[in-house]
Amino acid sequence: MIDVHNRAYFEQYGRSYTSVIPTNVFGPHDNFNIEDGHVLPGLIHKAYRAQKEGKPLVVWGSGTPRRQFIYSLDLARLVLWVVRDYNEVEPIILSVGEEEEVSIKEAAEAVVRALDFKEEVVYDTDKSDGQFKKTASNAKLMRYLPNFAFTPFEKALKETCDWFVANYDNARK
Repeated sequence: MIDVHNRAYFEQYGRSYTSVIPTNVFGPHDNFNIEDGHVLPGLIHKAYRAQKEGKPLVVWGSGTPRRQFIYSLDLARLVLWVVRDYNEVEPIILSVGEEEEVSIKEAAEAVVRALDFKEEVVYDTDKSDGQFKKTASNAKLMRYLPNFAFTPFEKALKETCDWFVANYDNARK
């Protein structure tokens, strides 16, 4: 409804408002709550606790669903660009490209590497996988910013894991 509202403001008052549509955001200062946080922060917290307790990391579902993840620091740079330079009323998707989609299994394996997790990883297929894909096209963004360099997934994830470990006592969880 915000898009309808933005168009109406533009048509009636000439005011130019827009909205941004990010994909799955992760990064330092995220909500690492296992029950209601997003996929990656939840996996990071689960792996951290499992490692401390010497238990396996239990990943819900088969690990086959695919997601596009965007590092919060990349998203912040893009939001600043939208505020300063994006002059359309139509919303814009802020996301890595479709070719950067990662399966939940690949994401879990990346968390394992980033945390140097040594225990077993178990996929609980009694839990639902959820929607298989939630692909969003970033073609419009790339037309505006063809040279935008997203932080590589593994590097962004490592930085997030390092932040979480260093700030465990004060992190949102």
